[in-house]
Amino acid sequence: MDVYNVKKIKKPLDICVEVPGSKSITNRALLLAAMSDGEVLLKGVQFSEDSYNFIKALKKLGFKTDVDIDAKSVKIIGMNGLIPAHEASIYVGSAGTAARFLTAFTAMGSGTYTLDASEQMKKRPMRELLEVLENLGAKFKWLGEEYNFPMEVTGIRKKIEDDNFFVADRNVSLNIDRSSQFLSALLMAAPSVFTFLTINLTGSRDARSYVEITEQMMKQFGHKGVERLGADSYRVLSGHYHVNEYQIEPDVSAACYFYAMAAVTGGTAIVKYIRKDSMQGDMKFISVLENMGCYTEWTSDGELKLYAPKNGKLKGIDINMSNFSDQALTLAAIAPFADSPVTIRGVAHIRGQESDRIAVIVNELGRMGIKCDELDDGVVIYPGMPSSATVQTYNDHRVAMAFTVTGMAAEGISIDNPLCCKKTFAQYFDVVESLYK
Repeated sequence: MDVYNVKKIKKPLDICVEVPGSKSITNRALLLAAMSDGEVLLKGVQFSEDSYNFIKALKKLGFKTDVDIDAKSVKIIGMNGLIPAHEASIYVGSAGTAARFLTAFTAMGSGTYTLDASEQMKKRPMRELLEVLENLGAKFKWLGEEYNFPMEVTGIRKKIEDDNFFVADRNVSLNIDRSSQFLSALLMAAPSVFTFLTINLTGSRDARSYVEITEQMMKQFGHKGVERLGADSYRVLSGHYHVNEYQIEPDVSAACYFYAMAAVTGGTAIVKYIRKDSMQGDMKFISVLENMGCYTEWTSDGELKLYAPKNGKLKGIDINMSNFSDQALTLAAIAPFADSPVTIRGVAHIRGQESDRIAVIVNELGRMGIKCDELDDGVVIYPGMPSSATVQTYNDHRVAMAFTVTGMAAEGISIDNPLCCKKTFAQYFDVVESLYK
């Protein structure tokens, strides 16, 4: 499918769908399972291009895995922080989580590993993490551009003969303005090597909802946890991960597209198995929709149901999305249907994601005849009915999925290269098609 022609919804929909497991939680769980001290069964796994690349990389690193796609499960035999293979070549694809997490993991290993990535990932930030790993004792040989993929990494443990030996306490500085994944990668990987590692943040970004997911999951996998020494200082102690089974939550990032569809088409939406105690930062997007006039309830079945505004019109909003920036595109996709401008702030870092997402918002809404003002850290979007256009997706899964929502409330919207969504939600357009039946 080269182009997907979105069909405008003619009457309000009552949406009830399931979405894959969380990509962010899936990839953290894959790493933590591999670092655990025995067999771990992961349930509710999101099978996407990103997770397949992560699983393939773990296999190349010598981990025994058993994948059951039908059961949405992966069984991994963890090696207590060690990497079985002392030499391997792995490919991390386009996933920032796989790229950052596996780089930190191999840097803590006892072998020499070659890491490569997609052309898209080669353009994304890595230097801040790589410089810290160098400072901690990992050795890098650049096989292309410095401080980027492809690279050869020789792990810190290469110098350590005793597998039970821990490196003395260390203290490092790290800037996460361009990605909080740098911090998550260090927090998860460090316990296998360091007695304790103190990480002092030097930048200005305070959006750390995904770091909080990392901290919570480390505890769920049996680690004693991360100490906060202040607003910008973390200390992670040595220790082991141990859990027999782990259930992965549905992907709230994916769920938000369907709640947004209800918001702009006058209907309702339920995404099954979303939890009240979800630790995913994108739950904040539900509050954004409420502030724009939608209302919600938790049903007697424990499901989150969203209703479109009673008057059928969304309200404009001025919102800082630094802590749930994956939904910036989703909000942009429904912003033209608001009764006043929508301003998105605090998302300068999304310029360095799969695409320059701020530029994409301006370009693609402009293609539809919607006026936008580009800001240094966001965008202002003015009301208007989108005109017919073919959305360019820049091989960015979130662009494809978000602007499909626009097309459900406006005539003549098509999505070029729609299957780039396979990165995180391969069946997205199948689920969308089911809504018309």
